[in-house]
Amino acid sequence: MNPTQPRKSPPAGFALWQLGFRPFYLAASAFACVSVALWAMQYVGWLSWAYLPSPIWHAHELLFGYALAVVVGFLFTAGRNWSGQPTPAGRGLMALVLLWAAGRVLVASPWPLVSALVNAAFPLAAAIGLARALVAARNRRNYFFVGLLGLLAVGQLGMHLSMMGAVELPAVMGLRLGLDVLLLTMAVMGGRVIPMFTNNALPHARARRSPWLERVALGALWMLMAIDVMPWQGTGAAIALALVAFVHLLRLLLWQPWKTVGTPLLWVLHVGYLWIPVHLALRALDELGLVGAQLATHALTVGAIGGLTIGMMTRTALGHTGRPLRAGNWELAAYLAIFGAALVRVGGPLAWPAAYGTTVWLAALLWCAAFSCYLVRYLPILTRPRVDGRPG
Repeated sequence: MNPTQPRKSPPAGFALWQLGFRPFYLAASAFACVSVALWAMQYVGWLSWAYLPSPIWHAHELLFGYALAVVVGFLFTAGRNWSGQPTPAGRGLMALVLLWAAGRVLVASPWPLVSALVNAAFPLAAAIGLARALVAARNRRNYFFVGLLGLLAVGQLGMHLSMMGAVELPAVMGLRLGLDVLLLTMAVMGGRVIPMFTNNALPHARARRSPWLERVALGALWMLMAIDVMPWQGTGAAIALALVAFVHLLRLLLWQPWKTVGTPLLWVLHVGYLWIPVHLALRALDELGLVGAQLATHALTVGAIGGLTIGMMTRTALGHTGRPLRAGNWELAAYLAIFGAALVRVGGPLAWPAAYGTTVWLAALLWCAAFSCYLVRYLPILTRPRVDGRPG
């Protein structure tokens, strides 16, 4: 830059409601800190009042509160790129965020039916907002994501009705359906973007995809949904889960994860995806009675969901605000904290069963530290206009 020329300052203004990733990433990360902190304090007896009535509601809030908000923010942003059509912004986007926030408040309220209707309405409303853009552009390849949002609404409504005693299905079935849908969503998007991002940044990595392996890996996750709604347990289920874990590990190895060690913005996605086969393997061991089911669940929720979402939230926030795709100290600290939380939450009970309560609050502390780093770093980024002056 010519030193005689004045340096251009970033555009001024407030841009929070311009595109879906902005408010949903901020709301999700703030909620991730507050919700997990309150639950951990309740769990170890440090909280004098009950934030949530049971562990299943803690799982509900991580899945349908935090993770669903990130997914919707990502899909609204990606959907605009896929279709070339507008996705909810301005007042429409604000209304969706308020609907999501109302669900978080109502879960802790004495009005279960209102909570059920509001919480199920949010993914349906998001599906409509996404569908309008995709249908207008006839972008049939991505109609799939509209269906997944609908399935998340079904799973959430089923869980609420079960907890109310209105249906005779176990509440965990709705939760399991939601986790399976989110697992499939992460696998689909991971297969699309992780090898592409890797090759764009590191052409020598030569990350690749095998068409037949892609079909098997994603088809196996559909099969997993069927397993979870059928009374299929024991050795047969364990073998099936172990095979699915192996397929997804093989899929990851084709993406050359070891070549991304010096690039945090890439390795966070590879390590996050690694927790998917870990989760599946732990589920297989659970079927054989060798580990507890909660270890498999936390490998998925803290390791895979936590790692992949924080990795995508940093990358898409940088890219869609016109900034260089480069992770700094704040991002690196967030990545290390989230995977530290996963290791403590999953590995702690195996290595130190007598200190289970200690592993819970330590993992919660690391989780909250990760999202606090995200909030500090990205609050100004997500509320200000793009640095290149473009819309979005």
